[in-house]
Amino acid sequence: MNGNARSIIKPGLKVAIVLKADQPTGKLTEGVVKDILTNSPTHPHGIKVRLTSGQVGRVKEILS
Repeated sequence: MNGNARSIIKPGLKVAIVLKADQPTGKLTEGVVKDILTNSPTHPHGIKVRLTSGQVGRVKEILS
């Protein structure tokens, strides 16, 4: 499942994000959502979140 809709992303959800530095390669980083940073209901490149580790990126996959 992709992460383009804000309504399906909740704190505590395990996701795979792409960090800003990894956008050219598309390398994914797994983690648990702490905060949702995108205010709009959808975003074509994925909803921006902060993980519990402090990393910020756009959700590409929902893992759980």
